[in-house]
Amino acid sequence: MKKQIAILGSTGSIGTQALEVIREHADLYEVYCLTANNKVELLAEQAHQFKPAAVVIANEQRYDELKQLMSDMPEVKVYAGAKALDEIVEAGPINMVLTAMVGFAGLSPTIHAIKARKTICLANKETLVVAGQLICDLAIAYHAQILPVDSEHSAIFQSLVGEDHNPIEKILLTASGGPFRLKSMEEIAHVTKADALKHPTWNMGAKITIDSASMMNKGFEVIEAKWLFGVEASQIQVLVHPQSVVHSAVQFEDGSVKAQLGVPDMRLPIQYAFSYPKRLTLSGERLNLFNHPLEFFEPDLDKFRCLALAFEAIGRGGNVPCILNAANEIVNRGFLEDKCGFLQMGDIIAETIERTTIITNPSYDDLIRTDREARRIATELMIKN
Repeated sequence: MKKQIAILGSTGSIGTQALEVIREHADLYEVYCLTANNKVELLAEQAHQFKPAAVVIANEQRYDELKQLMSDMPEVKVYAGAKALDEIVEAGPINMVLTAMVGFAGLSPTIHAIKARKTICLANKETLVVAGQLICDLAIAYHAQILPVDSEHSAIFQSLVGEDHNPIEKILLTASGGPFRLKSMEEIAHVTKADALKHPTWNMGAKITIDSASMMNKGFEVIEAKWLFGVEASQIQVLVHPQSVVHSAVQFEDGSVKAQLGVPDMRLPIQYAFSYPKRLTLSGERLNLFNHPLEFFEPDLDKFRCLALAFEAIGRGGNVPCILNAANEIVNRGFLEDKCGFLQMGDIIAETIERTTIITNPSYDDLIRTDREARRIATELMIKN
């Protein structure tokens, strides 16, 4: 029986590469559902190629357009809206849900998938950033497996295979350093969105590329690692590794370090999540270590304030990581729309954290309210600046 996979965010970078993996292993995997936020043309094109049971467009205003594009495939159900996303992941035939949606919007369908006892291939980092404790508790309660898809967390996961009873001393979380690693604070103050979108090693969507440039993406990954691997923030060390060959590593109590290396290709961690514990063949470039020097540097937390804010959010706990994420989504979009400068993003996030109501033990409803409040405050601060 082929594994039935639902892809939340099939038109994004992760989603499209996941479809490449499924195409390469069509004897093992089948697409049950594809979803997108706005890209109806690409979603319809993907549906014609992979013939899923259903497609969902999150933006309800695009439903009629998608319905028209799918009119020649009456066997494919067409839905729209956030409620449809929550419901489709509960479908009986689904074995795995790849959560490749961007942002806070991925939280609700992930919760529904966990409660439906689906295996979660987690690529939506905001889910654990915002609601790490809640998600971990639900995964235990519903016996739902969570498999990391981010290249760094997949590398850590791969390094831990066979080490079940060996405590982690330290997680070494690598970061490319983004396009501004070698720039001074003065130079960074004047960078544009075009500059920030030129990532030196990875090809990603606009939102995550900007987060990588500010190193907020790495901050989110630190928070994710805390929840995925049950460690404290003090056990996570960020290493700037410009070559993006060592995807991350784990240090054990005897001082030994295990790492996962490879070329920068997101298909590998996606495929490993699909096939775990097996490894399947994967076409593409192979790593040649003769051609790659391996360098590691400490991150500059003054220059990359967003990474420092993420560590601060972990320390404060409660709903502070939720505030961090909400404010970041606002300023990230603001920077892309030329509404705030690159360094202003960190300033606005920090002030939003101080102005938003802090809740020590937030419920799901508290997190929803926190997200709304923080977005409002960050928007007001961005307008003032």
